[in-house]
Amino acid sequence: MDQTIFREYDIRGVVGEQLSDETVATVGCAIGTFLNRNGAHRIAVGYDARESSPRFREILTKSLNETGCDVVLIGMVPTPVLYHTVFTKPVDGGVMITGSHNPSNHNGFKVCLGRSALCGPQIQKIKEIALSRNFSKGAGSTEKHDVLDDYRRDLISWIDVGQRKLKTVIDAGNGMGGTTSVPIYRELGVDVVELFTKPDSNFPNHPPDPAVAENLADLIEAVKHSGADVGIAFDGDADRITVVDETGRIIWGDELMILFSRYVLASHPGATVIAEVKCSQNLFDDIEKHGGNPIMWKAGHSIIKAKMKETGAVLAGEMSGHIFFADSFYGFDDAAYAGARLLEILSKTEKPLSELLSDLPKKYSTPEIRILCPEEKKAFVIQKIVERFSPDHDVVTIDGARIKFDHGWGLVRPSNTQAIMVLRCEADTEQELQRIQHGLEEMVKEAVTS
Repeated sequence: MDQTIFREYDIRGVVGEQLSDETVATVGCAIGTFLNRNGAHRIAVGYDARESSPRFREILTKSLNETGCDVVLIGMVPTPVLYHTVFTKPVDGGVMITGSHNPSNHNGFKVCLGRSALCGPQIQKIKEIALSRNFSKGAGSTEKHDVLDDYRRDLISWIDVGQRKLKTVIDAGNGMGGTTSVPIYRELGVDVVELFTKPDSNFPNHPPDPAVAENLADLIEAVKHSGADVGIAFDGDADRITVVDETGRIIWGDELMILFSRYVLASHPGATVIAEVKCSQNLFDDIEKHGGNPIMWKAGHSIIKAKMKETGAVLAGEMSGHIFFADSFYGFDDAAYAGARLLEILSKTEKPLSELLSDLPKKYSTPEIRILCPEEKKAFVIQKIVERFSPDHDVVTIDGARIKFDHGWGLVRPSNTQAIMVLRCEADTEQELQRIQHGLEEMVKEAVTS
């Protein structure tokens, strides 16, 4: 078994290579054993539209049953529907079979114990159980439940739309996002233009990753052509969102968080808002400016959720588009809900989306820059960066290394989902940005190849 499939906050790999049927069966028994030993016996299971997902569902269900877990099959759904199920139905946990935003030959498992998504040491414990093959024994049952209608009704009940009639373009990237967002937004009275909303395991139009600017080209064109008020893009399993304003400008997750935090803080003065290390300094400054308590934290959906629970934060978000609302929702990342909250804000103002963020200080930033890096080299790369800058710069090391410069900052961190290092830089001028970016890129590439 390739032990690198056990990541920081999920279990994921290449189908047929890292995830053979035998490996999935073993992982399923390890998950079932872990859940059983922690008092979870009734487990919801959902899966995405990937070609391997139905087969993995059958293998996983059998393994969970063999370890004594009762399985509640909720069908082919976006990941947030699985989360919603563990919050609202009589289950003790859940497993979502999904490759998220990764290529079509990838797949994996997101695991919940109770309402909490597993991360770090818990996933490593599942690995230990898998390697030991010391599994629980039992004879669990299997039943099917249709949860989509309940999910849609509940999500709509949280949203209070205003009088303005809106048009939005939805780009689901042939992932799962269209199955929930399109009917929900239409029931909210929004004119929806559909773009790649039919699930297709081959992702024929573009990769289902809205954190990559190239993948948003069709959405930008459609927004401009249709005269829409906003464009909304989802990743493959619909737990991440990226937005395009009416002019076609991309609004990344951290800038979207500025808009959301202003509205949340207006009704929750002094509340804690969490953002991860890749986010713009504008976000942390704006939260503080509007009376909130900003916390910079590690990236990762389950890691963010754990920090929210610890701090009582009402809102959290990531550059990649994971947005977590705990003020008028359950605190998990749901892109369809985040999109609905954005539409709610827009429906109560006559201002275009671009104007709502026009007062932000001008910053120049890169998107996520991804540099290939073997898993075994990641820690070495970070060590070299910290050694280089820590003597004369402020370096935040809660997740990789975020280096503060006089007129900007640069971040180098290891991806928890792929064999890459992620870079992101921001500065007051284009010239300073290029200086920071080029310097860090060269250092990372040198460390990777040394």
